[in-house]
Amino acid sequence: MKILVLNCGSSSLKVGVFEIAEKATEIFKASYEQFEAEGCTYKITKDGKTETGEAPLGDIAAVLVSLPHILAGYRITQLEAVGHRIVHGGENFRTTAVLDDPTIVAIEALTPLAPLHNPANLLAVRIAKQVWPNLPQVAVFDTAFHSTNPPRATTYAVPKAWRDAGLRRFGFHGTSHKYVAIRAAEEIGEPLRDLQIVSVHLGNGASVCAVNRGESIDTSMGMTPLEGLVMGTRSGDVDPGLFGFLSRQLGLSVDKVEAALYSESGLKGLTGSSDMRDVEDRASRGDANAQLAIEMFAYRVRKYIGAYAAAMGGLDAVVFTGGIGENSPSMRRRICDGLEFMGLRLDHDRNQCVELANHAAPQIQAYGARVRVIVTETAEQLMIARETAAALAPKATVPEPIPVAVSARHVHLSRPAVEALFGAGYHLTPAAPLRQPGQWAASERITLEGPKGRLERVAILGPERPRTQIEISRTDGFALGIDAPVRDSGKLDGTPTVRLIGPFGSLNTDGLIVAARHIHTNSDDAGRLGLADGMLVDVHIGDEERGLVFGKTLIRVGANAVTEMHIDTDEANAADIRVTGEGSLVADLRAVAVANRD
Repeated sequence: MKILVLNCGSSSLKVGVFEIAEKATEIFKASYEQFEAEGCTYKITKDGKTETGEAPLGDIAAVLVSLPHILAGYRITQLEAVGHRIVHGGENFRTTAVLDDPTIVAIEALTPLAPLHNPANLLAVRIAKQVWPNLPQVAVFDTAFHSTNPPRATTYAVPKAWRDAGLRRFGFHGTSHKYVAIRAAEEIGEPLRDLQIVSVHLGNGASVCAVNRGESIDTSMGMTPLEGLVMGTRSGDVDPGLFGFLSRQLGLSVDKVEAALYSESGLKGLTGSSDMRDVEDRASRGDANAQLAIEMFAYRVRKYIGAYAAAMGGLDAVVFTGGIGENSPSMRRRICDGLEFMGLRLDHDRNQCVELANHAAPQIQAYGARVRVIVTETAEQLMIARETAAALAPKATVPEPIPVAVSARHVHLSRPAVEALFGAGYHLTPAAPLRQPGQWAASERITLEGPKGRLERVAILGPERPRTQIEISRTDGFALGIDAPVRDSGKLDGTPTVRLIGPFGSLNTDGLIVAARHIHTNSDDAGRLGLADGMLVDVHIGDEERGLVFGKTLIRVGANAVTEMHIDTDEANAADIRVTGEGSLVADLRAVAVANRD
């Protein structure tokens, strides 16, 4: 599938053409900037050769209208789709969307949330639909990757009327953060679902993202791209009280303050220049303002890395990308120095000699360091092409029903835990077999105790396991007063401690989780349904109008497993399931394959 990708900003245009087959290959790349009445500059790369020059095209619209002729000149024809970068998707666009007229109108309504970005993005959409009226056009949103951020990360503590009006955190650079997280997992050689990564995108716009086991759980930008780090011309975090202060002291209107925070702040406000290369040069010559700007920039990033490591409860890798993240060894060192207490140490020689050709992702941590430090070029265009292909791939609901079972709170005990709770030499009493072969519910019950309360008569499931695991719902966590993470079964490192109380004694143990929803199946059923172990699928439960789709459901293939989906009581309540129910797979297997291939 040959896909044209358009990334249209307010003053520049990036163009890419990708062939999506067994691998995603970029076959054409161009950028247009420095627009003036008489023309613009361009840079075009094809077949490994790069050409630069000037074109008599006075604005972005003129370039877009000329693109078919430009592409034909480089023998780029027979396009099959157009993918667009759209900065702000608001609350409704949580994934890619095919761009029909109602969708375009809905995106346009989001302009107040991204006044500098969405209008430029929509300019490319409208012209592309005129130039290529028969091609499907797809929106890929910067905000979509962050749709998994929990309410505790997205909610501002402001009056309800403001929140009802749409005031909340969204986050941006999602396409970049998603790509570098996937690329880092490939470099590390472990599934992304098993890793805790902080992605650090540093350029004229800058943000940090906590990618916890494959999902964004927090990011530094907020309702707009203004919040968070110090940037080229944007302030990043400020006290919102400055609006009132500046109104009273300097007579500035809200519009003027907002415009200055976007365009006259950040590095530019501190030094007069928004270019980090220029700022670093000035600092080396003794410019005190430039030195302060560099220290502030690095400090803010370091602070966010530490905060996100704490939010995730661990850290496997920090990944640097973006123009500054990729090209400034001194900034990477300034940010990483002082993080040794977390097990993060740079190898200073490796940091100085980073090579990023061909999507390389070199590791630059010191040998023996616990936390990896990786540098890689972001590939937002490539990610947009992949997501566009996935959005246009045929999707169908697999009609064969999947049994759905509600998994109430329960524990799996180790041999030492059984003896601590019930006495030396004690063995649990199987009372009722479960659907999964060899598993059973015990006659015995125990109590869970947390700092806030207790959960009585909690079921024990056998047989014994090498490590104790306690599975509760999110609501149970509030009853106990403990914040249990969502984890796949067996992924227990860094989980919180809870007290187990039995008739013989008590035990404080980690292993408390909210179990990620999953489907047990066997190789025969998996083959028939087109599934594989470790795959993530969506499952539709309920009728067409009021049913729910449970996304990112893990497939677990076992030799003798009975095909059955397990959800917890909170999920069951949302789907109006009491004990058992049925669901159907929403097949989008191509999207999974594309996301994990290159």
